[in-house]
Amino acid sequence: MSLVLARKYRPSLFSDLIGQDSISSTLSLALDSKRLSHAYLFSGLRGSGKTSTARIFAKALICDKGETSTPCNECPNCIMANENRHMDIIEMDAASNRGIDDIKELIEHSKYRPSSARYKIFIIDEVHMLTHQAFNALLKTLEEPPPFVKFILATTDPLKLPATILSRTQHFRFKKIPHNLVVSHLEYILNLEGIEYENDAIEIIARSGAGSLRDSLTLLDQAIVYSKNFVDVQTVTSMLGIIEPEHLKNLISSILSKDLDKINEFIKLSSEYECEMILDELTLFIKDMMLERNKLISPLIIERFFRVIANSKELLKLGSDGGFVLYLTLFKMMESLELRDIDLLIKELQNDINVQQETPKLHHPVLDTELKHDNESTHTHTHTHTHTQTHTQDTAHQKLFGDLVAKIYDRDFVLGSCFERTIVFDKFEDNTLYWISNANSEDKEKLKAGYGVIKKFVQDIFGSSTQIKNRPSMQKQNFDESSKSDVQKTEESGKEKENCENEVGSMIEDIEMPSSCIMPEAANEAGKEKNPEDLMNEPMVKEAIELFSPKKVTVVQKI
Repeated sequence: MSLVLARKYRPSLFSDLIGQDSISSTLSLALDSKRLSHAYLFSGLRGSGKTSTARIFAKALICDKGETSTPCNECPNCIMANENRHMDIIEMDAASNRGIDDIKELIEHSKYRPSSARYKIFIIDEVHMLTHQAFNALLKTLEEPPPFVKFILATTDPLKLPATILSRTQHFRFKKIPHNLVVSHLEYILNLEGIEYENDAIEIIARSGAGSLRDSLTLLDQAIVYSKNFVDVQTVTSMLGIIEPEHLKNLISSILSKDLDKINEFIKLSSEYECEMILDELTLFIKDMMLERNKLISPLIIERFFRVIANSKELLKLGSDGGFVLYLTLFKMMESLELRDIDLLIKELQNDINVQQETPKLHHPVLDTELKHDNESTHTHTHTHTHTQTHTQDTAHQKLFGDLVAKIYDRDFVLGSCFERTIVFDKFEDNTLYWISNANSEDKEKLKAGYGVIKKFVQDIFGSSTQIKNRPSMQKQNFDESSKSDVQKTEESGKEKENCENEVGSMIEDIEMPSSCIMPEAANEAGKEKNPEDLMNEPMVKEAIELFSPKKVTVVQKI
């Protein structure tokens, strides 16, 4: 009787296991050193070798040679184990025997000694299907079984097992079998069977198996029958209902060259295939191109293609038309190639911004004149090292002043506009910021109202102990001088002799030192003494008289 390839070539020794070297090595060492546990748990992908390993391990435990990693396959115990008819190896399918009564029966069998072998071994497949009550019933026996009993549990979903079960077993995790090992094993079996094949066809079958050796062998069995003993690409793709890799290769070339006619031809060709399958195959094909480091397509473009395909799969989940989604996907992939130019523009713009930040320019006539004068003097004169260092510091301070303007703008656009228009950086030395002011009366009021914000930002940028010194612009001073009469000039010249030459008046000092009666030189109302007789005519006094209707109001002059 003919057997399917998955059963015909089932491994019978640990050395025959494919892709599970660490597990087979650990179990072999445990057998040879006689360091055995009473319960084992095998978990992993379907077709990764869990049940085969359990049977090999059970056979190794009962071989007449003793507990060995290399059972003889010749003694009666090994022969019966290979034929799945040994009375002391009890296999139980937990998917169909999942209730508490089934577990009670298993526990009852575990009380009796083995009939002919060294151990009585229970292999429970798909153990995660047991009910909660069945797990609870199994706990005590699983923790302390008789010395002649061994448990081997197998599952594809270990997360569904209770923690109490996991803590009582040695857990072995079977990994997905690598693609190259699956391909090698399939080719080995085809050579033993004497069947011709194409390498690309075997690659497609192994890829469709998705890391499961049993699934790959099942597909190979089907391909052998369908292809009449010659496994080629066309037969395999037709059998699996997938598109040929050559068509995908031509499609990628058409997208990169933006050939609309060939893209339309592919869409017509693919009308007989499912859109989701084409997207999956296209993803795998692009992945292979990336791993092969294909020079036709860069990693950046590959990443964009993956994003487009992922978004298209989301559209399919919404029930969209597959043909339209495929059409949209291919054209979005083609349009994504244009984003490269946008990236370059962004990079160039970023470079321009960095250059501007390194050499900031304050758009003010006075400051631009000073900077121009500095540049001309730099090219026409040879400066000493000290002067060069001072100029570098001034440039740095100018940049900080530019940051100050930007920060004020960010807080209050009107205040920032007024500040940039009327205040010009002069210098920064001795922890003091000097600037030039050409503010008129209206601008002064705005700056006075926002002085608290300005001072806070100055101290944030230049230092918490920074002082501010201000002087009016020369242009404004000259205009004020020309508008005065000769008498005023004579009077002010006498006052200037009495004051310190370095003393400057500013609206900043007016804010920080408000005028009062102890400052007779102040020009505001607070510095003037009131005549007691004029108090009766004050609006506030009149309102108080009308409100309270006093019989007599006496005003006494303060001495």
